[in-house]
Amino acid sequence: MTGIVVFINLAGAVALLLWATRLVRTGIERAYGNVLKERLRLALGNRLSAGAAGFVFAVALQSATAVALILSSFVAGGYVGSTIGIATLLGADLGSAFVARVLRYDLSLLIPIFLLAGTVMFRASEAREWRQLGRISFGLGLLLLSLRLIGEASDPLKTSEILPVIINYLSRDWITAFLLAALLAWAFHSSVATVLLLASLADRHLLTPELIIPLVLGANFGAAVIAAVLTKNAEPMARVVPLGNVVIRGLTTLLALGAQIAFPLSPSLLASGPGDAVVMAHLAINAIVVVVGLPVCGIVASLLDKALLPRIATTGVPMDTRLSALNPADLGHPRQAVNNATREVLTLCEKTEAMLGRIFELFENFDQSKMDRIAQLDDEIDHIHRDIKFYLARVSEGELDKETAAQCQTLLGTTIKIEQAADIISQNMLARARKKHDRKVVFSQEGWTELCGMHNEVVKNAHLAFNLLISRDVDHARQLVDRKEVVRDLVRESEERHMQRLRAGNLASYDSSSLHIDTMRDLKEINSLVVAIGYPLLEDEGMLRRSRLM
Repeated sequence: MTGIVVFINLAGAVALLLWATRLVRTGIERAYGNVLKERLRLALGNRLSAGAAGFVFAVALQSATAVALILSSFVAGGYVGSTIGIATLLGADLGSAFVARVLRYDLSLLIPIFLLAGTVMFRASEAREWRQLGRISFGLGLLLLSLRLIGEASDPLKTSEILPVIINYLSRDWITAFLLAALLAWAFHSSVATVLLLASLADRHLLTPELIIPLVLGANFGAAVIAAVLTKNAEPMARVVPLGNVVIRGLTTLLALGAQIAFPLSPSLLASGPGDAVVMAHLAINAIVVVVGLPVCGIVASLLDKALLPRIATTGVPMDTRLSALNPADLGHPRQAVNNATREVLTLCEKTEAMLGRIFELFENFDQSKMDRIAQLDDEIDHIHRDIKFYLARVSEGELDKETAAQCQTLLGTTIKIEQAADIISQNMLARARKKHDRKVVFSQEGWTELCGMHNEVVKNAHLAFNLLISRDVDHARQLVDRKEVVRDLVRESEERHMQRLRAGNLASYDSSSLHIDTMRDLKEINSLVVAIGYPLLEDEGMLRRSRLM
């Protein structure tokens, strides 16, 4: 077998591993993303619990990078502090390493089971939850299959004449080996995939024992950099957590490399087999990072806060340093300009989602600082909304083809809907939260449970609607419109139960009656606005009726 054929087979197997990992992660995010995010947010009480929560979350998503991006949005939105965010990400790194260890077990018998179960669940039902479970199961089957294919594709390398020369050189130059592994982890955007590939090569004795630890350290350094690069254009607060991880995890791996050069440690002390030694070294370095990092993450967060937020207004509010995607230089290129506007609309989505997620915290535990932050987010949304409208108006002044003109109109309509939803939160729901606090009104337990159920559904629908701006997935658009009826039914049922409680003389329901009904209507209106984002996509496919009338 020629070298190019071996390379193509190995590259294809690695590509399948990366795709399968993404398939599992997106399935989990779509099916349980909002629940996991809420559980994660509630679990971030102190550094230890935050680290444990990060561990569990990374195991669920099979990606510490995904956790890093979620935490960045949490910190930017004010949900958690920088110190807790960094502590959580350190736990997520360890969780990602644990996933690699689990996947090292011989699970080949599960491949056909996962593939068959995933196919049946995905095709047997139109329900969103079952289809996502099918996606997860099928992705796990592909993931395990890819590990087998990587092993099979690596076998011909045993007879390679060039590989031993490269390995012998790297065995004498650990710094180059470290840098190559870091580059590989960056290219894969996954430490799990990188470590499993190295383990597979080590199993076939294609890596010398002395190379194992430098390569694993390099893979961890590269993995630490991924989230920091992905958030380089985000607002300063969102960059603190990924950069904190680079400081702690990156410096630890560099110090470990120096220690390994000075006092070489045999990987056989970690495990008898070379492949297992790769994974155990990966697990060990991340455990060390957690032990070393948790006590100092507060210091690191404080230093990064000072470095990234040097300009503070007299009010104590950081000056807005966000870079706009609305580049005037692209106005002569309508398609690129529309893409720029789409990116800016995604910023609106992120800020509105943060407002929607946080507003119910104020109903439960009123906090003036959080209320001010929601009001500030609404001001930012108004500013971005205005800029997008003016930018799209200037785009429309030129000659547009039919598709680009339609995209402009769709984006403008989407922007208006998102801004309206943000206004409902800032003008209506904030006022109700303050009224509830000032008047010391308490919802009945049943009423609060009903409102929380509606809120969770609206948050899920908003997340799905905002994703449509990128995915343009018709199936998801159909699911979104179908779920509009779910919220409608929840509102109707809650109104009926609320009237029953009033007739039964429930004092809490009597005191909170107007707040309960008005909050339901706000949620229903927000839901209608976000669901409407999916209408243009369905209309283009001829899947939308003009009227609900028979």
